[in-house]
Amino acid sequence: MLWCLLSLGSALFLSTTDALSKKAMQSEDEYIISWVRIGYSLPFLLMFLPFVTFPHLDRIFWFTTVLSVPLEIIALLLYVKAIKISPLSLTIPFLAFTPAFLVVTAYLVLGEKPDWSGLIGIFLVTLGAYLLNISEWRNGWLEPLKSLKREKGSFFMVIVAFIYSITTTLGKKAVLHSSPIGFAVIYTFILSLVLYAMVWIRSGRGFPLRKGVLKYAPTLSRNGLFWLIGLFYASMLACQYYAYTLTQASYVIAIKRLSLIIGIMYGGIFFKEIHIRERLLGGAVMLMGVILIAVF
Repeated sequence: MLWCLLSLGSALFLSTTDALSKKAMQSEDEYIISWVRIGYSLPFLLMFLPFVTFPHLDRIFWFTTVLSVPLEIIALLLYVKAIKISPLSLTIPFLAFTPAFLVVTAYLVLGEKPDWSGLIGIFLVTLGAYLLNISEWRNGWLEPLKSLKREKGSFFMVIVAFIYSITTTLGKKAVLHSSPIGFAVIYTFILSLVLYAMVWIRSGRGFPLRKGVLKYAPTLSRNGLFWLIGLFYASMLACQYYAYTLTQASYVIAIKRLSLIIGIMYGGIFFKEIHIRERLLGGAVMLMGVILIAVF
């Protein structure tokens, strides 16, 4: 099925973006890289515009877009900060809490009670989070949970997962009131402007086009790293938003969460992170929970 292939592509492209972003943050801060992920993806998305037919953009589109932007900015900054300060294998898996939060928010806001598969899925996601640090169990059965509390990147990613449980729904609605690539271009353009302004204000170095964020771009873009980040992020967005038009958003996110397994593997291969086997086990259990919540 096309939506499944697109969702798989989205997972791979997101994981690769995260690994490249972590590499880039060895010499840049999280604000710069947050902007790079968005700003450098825009030229690639613009290449699709000749093939896009824009429908009339109604009030619902603009309302959901404007509502999503501040949430997306907060989530992105926390996301990038998390992968900077903590191992990929201990941060990316916590995105599995997004569908678990969706179940909880649906119950609190809409009164929709989760069925048995949803409850088991939440349990598996929580169990998987515990298993990520199972090697600490010898110091006490609560130690794996205490370890996660000490890992600030993990805590940040839990907040990101909660925010994404909101923006996922808003993004789906905005796509249905526009078009996949059209929404991706408009949304990315707005996010890029906001992030650029934030970097400029933080830099305090005068006129933005002369001394702002563009001052930083050549340091890494000469070897293509910034452009690679932009390319993979744009590919992730294109796959995700197009998949939204073919099936339920929850199905897309469930498959996309394969990125947590890929992210753990990237952490071991490229950043020599430790305890990869136990984190793969924990990630696999969390992924099973996500699938139960989203699909069944």
